[in-house]
Amino acid sequence: MPEQYPESMKGTTTVGLVFAGGVILATEKRATMGYLIASKRAKKVYQIADRIGMTIAGGVGDAQQLARIITVECNLYQIRRSRAITVGAASTLLSNFLNQNRYMPYYVQLLVGGIDEHGPSVYSVDALGGATKENDIVSTGSGSPMAYGVLEDRYHADMNEDEAIELAIRSLKSAMKRDAGSGEGVHVVVITRDKFQELGEDDIKKYLAKIPV
Repeated sequence: MPEQYPESMKGTTTVGLVFAGGVILATEKRATMGYLIASKRAKKVYQIADRIGMTIAGGVGDAQQLARIITVECNLYQIRRSRAITVGAASTLLSNFLNQNRYMPYYVQLLVGGIDEHGPSVYSVDALGGATKENDIVSTGSGSPMAYGVLEDRYHADMNEDEAIELAIRSLKSAMKRDAGSGEGVHVVVITRDKFQELGEDDIKKYLAKIPV
């Protein structure tokens, strides 16, 4: 009888959403190790430049190391060129680094989003270095099928900031209901030309109150 190996279970849900004036990056806060909920306050959104953020899914150690590397690279870019890095350039730097390590890959699925001289944008970056620009919505992780169901049904191109925040939270709430790897709470970042803002717990509760159970 063949040996049965324990199933490796990992899960998360991250969302990127482009609205008229910027980008929303949102995640839930659960970190799992197999069937164990290892953390209920996992940080999955990182600021890597003045107006650029990155969400993480996959191996925590790999993702945190990449966040440190790309933050340094974005700072060096600004110092060397005397101008802020674009979202596309940050995604390309990250893509190149991942592709160079494809034989011993970082186990991650990342979103890079923000606003620059070309306007707001979000990129999806996979473990082997593939980078894809998303024009409107994107989600990663084990809860993404549920999140996509909400995003694709309710998204429209001329959403304002308030509508975009509510939709991001609504999609995460849907994923958290059905995906065992997603849960605990919501982390939302709003990026516009004027701010990189992490919403506080009180603000998130106001949005959650608008969404049916």
